[in-house]
Amino acid sequence: MAAVTLAVWGVLVVLLLAPSFLPVAWHYYIYSPASVGLWLLAMFISPFVACAVKWEWIRRGGTRRF
Repeated sequence: MAAVTLAVWGVLVVLLLAPSFLPVAWHYYIYSPASVGLWLLAMFISPFVACAVKWEWIRRGGTRRF
């Protein structure tokens, strides 16, 4: 579960930093308080959702069975 949580957080951090390559005039709209609040909410909620979706994979120890 730790690996899934770290992977989700890694993706969210990359998504937070990705718009920094856009023009500076856009930063106000992208990093508005509402979008940062939604990002923080996603940081807390997304790992639980990812673990629920991948529960069978986690329970098997991360191995793939055919």
